[in-house]
Amino acid sequence: MKKEKDNKVLVDSKSFAIRIIKLYQFLVEKKQEYVLSKQVLRSGTSIGANVRESINAQSKMDFINKLNIALKEADETEYWLELLCETGYITEQQFNSIYTDCGIIAATLTNIILTTKYRSTK
Repeated sequence: MKKEKDNKVLVDSKSFAIRIIKLYQFLVEKKQEYVLSKQVLRSGTSIGANVRESINAQSKMDFINKLNIALKEADETEYWLELLCETGYITEQQFNSIYTDCGIIAATLTNIILTTKYRSTK
């Protein structure tokens, strides 16, 4: 557990996954929405799973690859959240809150990837 507490992107992506799971439950139970909710559940929880996998990467390239996958999943999650908002399944306030968190994680992942690449060239 210590490893997790010291890793901000790991903690943030796990917290985000929990929010996504709760959003999924809300969409299914209250809005009877089953298609978009499943997509956002898959991509939104995949971010943290790939960050977690990166901890045990076999090389720097493997580490970067896992984080790049997490970044792609974050981008996909943003897309599904946009659709959920634009179709009225979630309010603009709900959207802004969770979308902002996703953007922060994406920015953090981008920074880690670029920093790791830069350090690899030195």
